[in-house]
Amino acid sequence: MPLVISQLAVDALDPLAQARWWQHVLGGTIDAEDHDEVGLRLDGGVPELLFLRVPEAKSVKNRLHLDVRPPDGSDQATELERLIAHGARRVDVGQGPDVTWVVLADPESNEFCLLRSTPSQLAATQG
Repeated sequence: MPLVISQLAVDALDPLAQARWWQHVLGGTIDAEDHDEVGLRLDGGVPELLFLRVPEAKSVKNRLHLDVRPPDGSDQATELERLIAHGARRVDVGQGPDVTWVVLADPESNEFCLLRSTPSQLAATQG
């Protein structure tokens, strides 16, 4: 039987602020009993995002990042506008001009990618 990913841990200067920012982006429920370790339980189950307080700011490109997809009924341009209005910013990690995703950073500069297709569009291409 394979292992199951339970949590994806993210270093943060301010775990609660990071959890709240990502909750606005992804939905879910915050568990903030300890402000040094703040969980974000995503709707639909695991994995949970766990924001852990660290003393230093991010200094290099992430080795692991989230890819997020627009929900059905939306599109990449709409979600890009929403994310930027909420404080995300575009970043260049060497992705080149012809990619179909947009590389962004959250308020603590953690990179993530906004993909183009919705879940239904993806399913249609795989079916």
